[in-house]
Amino acid sequence: MTFVVLGLGSNKSWQNMTSVRLLARAVQEICAVVTDVHWSSVYKTAPMYLTEQTVFYNMVVVGFVPDTMQPQDLLNRLHQIEMSLGRDRSREVRNGPRSIDIDIELFGSASVHSEDLEIPHPRFSERAFVLVPLLEILNESADIIDSTLCARKTEFAHMLEVCGSGGVELYLPAENFALLR
Repeated sequence: MTFVVLGLGSNKSWQNMTSVRLLARAVQEICAVVTDVHWSSVYKTAPMYLTEQTVFYNMVVVGFVPDTMQPQDLLNRLHQIEMSLGRDRSREVRNGPRSIDIDIELFGSASVHSEDLEIPHPRFSERAFVLVPLLEILNESADIIDSTLCARKTEFAHMLEVCGSGGVELYLPAENFALLR
C-alpha cells in the first residue's frame, strides 16, 4: 500500500451545501478510493494567491491506496469527486472560489512532473493550510500512520516555521467533523 496526503479546501457553497458539508461529502467519496483514512480538523484559512475572495475551509486526509494505483489514476478519481460536488474547472478563475478542491500533496515517495500533475505538490512547503492539519494528524495518529510519513514530521514542522501559520485558525475539531459524515 502507498500512503497519500490529500489537501481539501472549499470556499463556495453548492446545492445548498456549505463548504464544511462539501468537505464531509468529499471525505465520504474519498473513502471509496483511499483506505485507512485519517482526517484532520477543519481550519478556516485566509485565501492565498488570489486574496480578494471569501475565506477557505481546509483540511487534510491521509490514507493508503493500492500499490497498483498510479498517481494519475488517483488524480482522475479525485477530479470525478470534485465534479460530483459542483466543481467546473472550465468556468473558474485559477485559485479563485470553488466548491471543492482536492490536491494530491504527497503520493508515497513518488516524484511526478507532468502537465497536469506535480507530486510533491509544488507549493506544499508554503501551504500552512496543509501543514497545520497534516501535523495535527501526525501528532495524534503517528502510531497508525505510515512510518515513512511520520519520519518527515520534523521536516514538515520546519516548513511551517518558515512559512508561518498566520491565517490558519481551527474551525471544527476532527471529532466534530466526524459527526457530519
